Amino acid sequence: MIQFRQQKYLHLRKEYPVLTYHSMEYFIDHGELKLKYNFSTNDITYSPEISIPIKSFFSIQDAEGIEGNQLIENLVFHIGMIELLSYWKATCSPTIHIKPYVLNKEQVAWWKKIYFHGLGEFFYVNGINNNIDDFVNITCQGNTLPICQNYIFDDGVIVPIGGGKDSVVSLELLKSGNFKVTPLILNPRGATLQTIGVAGIAKEHLIEINRKIDHSLIALNDKGYLNGHTPFSALLGFISVLCAVLTGKQHIALSNESSANESTVIDTEINHQYSKSYAFESDFRQYIKTYISEEVNYFSFLRPLLEIQIAKLFSNYPDYYPVFKSCNAGSKTDIWCGNCPKCLFTFIMLSPFILTEDMIRIYGSNLLINENLQSYFDELCGISEIKPFECVGTTEEVNIALQLILIQMQKKELPFLLKHYQSSLISQQFNHFDQHAYLKQFNIEHFLLPQFETLVISALS
Repeated sequence: MIQFRQQKYLHLRKEYPVLTYHSMEYFIDHGELKLKYNFSTNDITYSPEISIPIKSFFSIQDAEGIEGNQLIENLVFHIGMIELLSYWKATCSPTIHIKPYVLNKEQVAWWKKIYFHGLGEFFYVNGINNNIDDFVNITCQGNTLPICQNYIFDDGVIVPIGGGKDSVVSLELLKSGNFKVTPLILNPRGATLQTIGVAGIAKEHLIEINRKIDHSLIALNDKGYLNGHTPFSALLGFISVLCAVLTGKQHIALSNESSANESTVIDTEINHQYSKSYAFESDFRQYIKTYISEEVNYFSFLRPLLEIQIAKLFSNYPDYYPVFKSCNAGSKTDIWCGNCPKCLFTFIMLSPFILTEDMIRIYGSNLLINENLQSYFDELCGISEIKPFECVGTTEEVNIALQLILIQMQKKELPFLLKHYQSSLISQQFNHFDQHAYLKQFNIEHFLLPQFETLVISALS
């Protein structure tokens, strides 16, 4: 199968030599800012769209506010640069031709890096052999991009909400610090809307992003063209910067933790969470300051913390137990599927801090008794060499969580997966680990301003 995919990759590159980014347009229609793009390769045309309802708190309210606004023009173009990657992966055209604007040599190198590492999982899963120099060539024509410019921002904080425990912790900690918080949701669904409801934030004070994928791409996927993971958080990054400009809010507080830095495949740079990593965050911040705006402050509020520390903090907010969701498999129906590595991971992370009966109410069952989850369990705790291709924490902190659960269950009958774990070699490596010291650590590799850092340190202590 892997050899077949590699052959298909080479065949598609010959058949579709160029993917062209033809144009982008943006305008206000019926109270919404519309972004429309046009990409094509051979006879296949893609026309993805993004719409953003204009709310009363936006600093830009009408067409007059966007006409001639070079900063918005710049950002709409850049959103297209990351959006096109979802369409490029279907045919992996060896050349991407950019028509709206010309990128300089440094920008081309930056985009190739984001594309290559952001597609690391896609290449790995599809068995595609390539390197950062040869996988794609980016050519440009058109006008020079508008230069980086100053803009007036207040000290408000935009918090992207995914519906999981991490964004809940960011939201609640920032609220407790009396920051002016504005949630942002891309393609609102049950868990995300219920999260802001529990937080006491009305929908009128929410930034809503509606992203529409072109049906041509879905049709190609159905025909067996190449498909796989793309760096979604990079797209969210550029969209959130546009929203900072639209609302005049300076800070964008992501909820990516230090655990996101760990590679998914051991001894490689292949990381499912690349666009959530510190490396990406650093590159993205520098690019924004150089080519878009020096004033926008994009950072991850939870970067100093591990997933297990975030889980402990989340346990302090029981009002969110019935509404939060982190299951990708169940996202469309707004459920915990109970049969995927993401469900199992969050169950393990939260179990040391939330009563078993509450965990069963959240997930519908005790996942640690499910024998069918053993392969995922082995991947999560390091018995297997490759972690699941999901947004999950490090194997080390999974082991710490499991050790804490074992301590709590010393006089109880162990469920199947814990019995399996207790008999493993890796369990013996961690049974003398100082779990409490582990839960107090603070990663200094972050971009938090003092007022945000103080808040996280206070919560941790």
